[in-house]
Amino acid sequence: MSKKNNFGGFVFSTDPNFRPEPEADDDFEEVPADKQVLRIWLERVKGGKEATVVKGFAGPAGSLDQLAKTLKNKCAAGGNAKDGVIIIQGDHRDKVLKLLLEMGYKNVKKAGG
Repeated sequence: MSKKNNFGGFVFSTDPNFRPEPEADDDFEEVPADKQVLRIWLERVKGGKEATVVKGFAGPAGSLDQLAKTLKNKCAAGGNAKDGVIIIQGDHRDKVLKLLLEMGYKNVKKAGG
């Protein structure tokens, strides 16, 4: 049986002054909304269903999750957010573009075909 420790696999040290360094939760700094470069895509997934995809978000995961939650609520649709990408079920490109511009994201465009 494996036991997970908080030291990244480190088990024992003979150094009496050793203190493990805490891991950083967010690797990204907060980038202002007007400096973000976001692109809105329409992707077709299996079964012929459509999904609106917002790519290019740079910032901590908490900010990404909050933005995704706001967009999903305004579009009344489901979806998820991960690795700087927000996916919203359905074709909501026009509504998402309008919402992002209202939120202060200036460099936002529809992309793709």
